[in-house]
Amino acid sequence: MNHQGGPQGGDSGHIFPSGQQFDIAFDRQSATLTEVGAALRVYRQDGRDLLDGYGPEDMCTGARGQSLIPWPNRIKAGGYDWEGRHLQLDLSEPDKGGAIHGLTRWRNWNVQQRTADSISFAYTLHACQGWPWVLDCRLDYQLDDGGLSVRTTVTNRSEEPCPFGTGAHPYLSLGLPGQVIDAGLVQVPGGTYLPVDERGIPTGHTRVDGTEYDLRELQQLGGRHIDVAYTDLVRGGDSRARVKLLRPDQSGGVELWVDETYPYLEIFTGDTLPQPDRRRSGLGVEPMTCAPDAFNSGEGLINLEPGQSHTGQWGIRPL
Repeated sequence: MNHQGGPQGGDSGHIFPSGQQFDIAFDRQSATLTEVGAALRVYRQDGRDLLDGYGPEDMCTGARGQSLIPWPNRIKAGGYDWEGRHLQLDLSEPDKGGAIHGLTRWRNWNVQQRTADSISFAYTLHACQGWPWVLDCRLDYQLDDGGLSVRTTVTNRSEEPCPFGTGAHPYLSLGLPGQVIDAGLVQVPGGTYLPVDERGIPTGHTRVDGTEYDLRELQQLGGRHIDVAYTDLVRGGDSRARVKLLRPDQSGGVELWVDETYPYLEIFTGDTLPQPDRRRSGLGVEPMTCAPDAFNSGEGLINLEPGQSHTGQWGIRPL
């Protein structure tokens, strides 16, 4: 079997924890996607890691590179009300008593199309505990001169409208083995952040001015502990908002961009990860179409009508 652009590991009968592995490449860039969650496990340029990912023999931890459907971040107590019904999800974050990061990230996705520099996955989310709807989900990954782009398209196949949000969970890397992100230079385009309680649920909105959360100008991250969502994003003429992580000497780095369908960016420095060796080894940057706990607060929540589709795009670019 020719593994270029195809699955890895199938010939020997060996099964990886994240399922089949799919490589795509363009010029000096390469990426590896996984069957489980259609997740972005690796992204490199010239062999330099742009993401703090995980190995083929490892289970994904910290939601690394996973897409979050039909909600990003957390739902308080895993419960919400919708059109006169109270719905209760399984508590996928039991230590905080909540539900986190949606329902599709541990499911096996199917490859729909594949070329040397692109791959598309599809998955149908059927009704389950706390989620009585059906969604057709598609993820399209493309490498080109602009880096890696990710397009998420979700269609409501139910006969009733449903609440909806989506997000993604890559960790940007300095590409320096063994070095934590503290020395890195960071820029986050958010003018407002959402402080949270002990369960990670927003308690309001606060301007970043004069706080340690103000990263609108490129600066050293230092020892800041951050795990909050930003909004009021400053965008360029192309309607994209950008987060940057650069090496201390600015000799290289990486940028994550989002289109206008993502009004929120969660920034996570990884201090609470259960694996001590992975704490602060990468900067979690999570594009989100809605705020955390949007199923309860309604902030940014999309009402997806029967037959309606939602599409959003984000990407990563080497610097």
